Amino acid sequence: MTSFIELLKTRRSIRRFKAQAVESEKIEWLKRALLSSPTGKHANDWEFVFVQNKDMLAKLSQTKEHGGEFVARAPLAVVIASDTAKDDNTWVEDCSIAAFNLQLAAESMGLSSCWMQCRGRKRNDGSLCEDNVRALLNLPDNLGVLCIVAIGYKDEERKPFDWEKLQYEKIHEEKF
Repeated sequence: MTSFIELLKTRRSIRRFKAQAVESEKIEWLKRALLSSPTGKHANDWEFVFVQNKDMLAKLSQTKEHGGEFVARAPLAVVIASDTAKDDNTWVEDCSIAAFNLQLAAESMGLSSCWMQCRGRKRNDGSLCEDNVRALLNLPDNLGVLCIVAIGYKDEERKPFDWEKLQYEKIHEEKF
C-alpha cells in the first residue's frame, strides 16, 4: 500500500517530455491498464487510440484553441473515447476512470503524463475539439472523445504533493 500512496503523492501533470520513445513493452502494459478499467454495468464501451506519429501528435495538439501544445511534444498520446450510444450516461465516468488508470500505470513505470480535455472544448472558429479529433483519426460519429493523455519521459521536475498543505477543509464527515 505504501508504494501506491507514494505514487499518488508523486504523480503530477507533466507538460514537457524528452524526445525518448516509450518502449513497446511499456505500451503493452498501458494497454492492459486501460482494458482493465471498470465501467458501469461492465459495458466496456470505451475505445482507445494510441498515437506515436509526430505529425499526428502536432495536429491533435491543435484540436482545441489553448492548452494542448504539450501533446505535440510527447512521444505518445492516447485518445480516450466511448460509444455514447451504448451506455446509460456513464461514458464520461467510464472514460475518466480509464484515463486515470492509464496515468497511474504510466507513473508506476517511470513515465509521466498530462490530460488534455476534449469534451466541451472549442476552437475560436467554433469547432469542437471532439469533432476535430474524430476527423483526424477517422473515428465514427457515435464516439464521444473525452480527452487525450500525453505520455513520455518527463523533461521537467515538479515537487510531490505536500500532505500538510492539502485542502483538508474539503473533507466532511457524516454531514456537510
